[in-house]
Amino acid sequence: MTTLVDVRVVLFTGKGGVGKTTLSAATAAHLARSGRKTLVVSTDPAHSLGDALDTPLDGDPRELPQAGGLFAAHIDTRVLLDGAWGALQGHLRTLLAGIGVDEIVADELTVLPGVEDLLALAEVRRLAESGPWEVVVVDCGPTAETLRLLALPEALAGYLERLFPAHRRAVRGMLAGLTGRGAAESAARLDRTVDALDGLAEQLSGLAALLVDPARSSVRLVTTPERVVVAETRRTQTALALQGIRVDGLVVNRVLPAPSTSLRGPAARWLRERHTEQQAVLDELTASAAGDDVVLRTLGYAAAEPTGVAALHTLADALYGEDDPVPAPAAARPPLAVRRTAGEGTALDSEFELALHLPGADEGRLDLARVGDDLVVTVGLARRPVTLPSVLRRCEVVSARLDGAREAATLRVLFRPDPAVWMR
Repeated sequence: MTTLVDVRVVLFTGKGGVGKTTLSAATAAHLARSGRKTLVVSTDPAHSLGDALDTPLDGDPRELPQAGGLFAAHIDTRVLLDGAWGALQGHLRTLLAGIGVDEIVADELTVLPGVEDLLALAEVRRLAESGPWEVVVVDCGPTAETLRLLALPEALAGYLERLFPAHRRAVRGMLAGLTGRGAAESAARLDRTVDALDGLAEQLSGLAALLVDPARSSVRLVTTPERVVVAETRRTQTALALQGIRVDGLVVNRVLPAPSTSLRGPAARWLRERHTEQQAVLDELTASAAGDDVVLRTLGYAAAEPTGVAALHTLADALYGEDDPVPAPAAARPPLAVRRTAGEGTALDSEFELALHLPGADEGRLDLARVGDDLVVTVGLARRPVTLPSVLRRCEVVSARLDGAREAATLRVLFRPDPAVWMR
């Protein structure tokens, strides 16, 4: 069995209908054919992965007999809700009942929005740890669902930390004060609740660490050469960069070939217009990918929908050729960097610049807000609190600007020491 450190996790996502399920299945089949044990797993509620592989799937990974070394599964969150999360809910309901919360109200308070997404991601991590595979390919839901999925571990970890601080003794003391001291039964319930919360916090921390580690995981975006679809793809790339999640590739699917010059008639005119429009979009994407070190691949529009392992192999050959679909990760650009731009030592005239790489950020609304030790960055519909390095926590934001072209946009925030707290 391999460890999670040894496993590469590649998550495919894109706007609904662009072909991400087919491409994730084809990539997994190609990897298995090259000799790497591979698991392809679906977190998409549509669960069309089994259709692409032409194999019925459930929550238990099964090896496809027609493709040795290829395993597949789909995650059913309804089963997970009744399992580990049901046990934690029970502990939390006990806690709330102990402080006098009505049973019906307690049930409502323990329903966590987005828990299905969290459980799906946790199951991906569990499967990655529990099998012999070298690569885990994840067929995620459409981009909006995927962004929510990938943002959950960090967001919920912060929420949990605020509600129940990490220091176990402090938590137990607080809860004991609420439920009455000296009762052995209450103490036992509190222990179980705290243990469950500790387990959840550890799981969230592990998920967040996995997602932002470029050596272990990355996202591959699937799009089609249409301006509306590409605009969503760019917004997705910006949101992922804001979360510190690496995008390692962009696949442009359903590219039309250039029609023969001998073709005539309305159909020929339509094909030429569509081909010209697609090529203009591809030219823009090529420039963007080059500026952001993202591998861009294109795939022609197939006459028939590829289903089954043999058809997926043909598709993967057209997409990857002799290239490795999951090469060793190159050195990733740090998503956040801080440098001194003026002054020395503890001088009050010092200046510091925080640089945050945000490809595509000029396409959406950009807002900054200082909340305690965090700088909350909002780009379009994506928002993330960025925990500031210690030196910047004692500084004030002076200005902010976006540098670079859209494909390599960088947010630069200038800080100067706050005289009230600088020397503390």
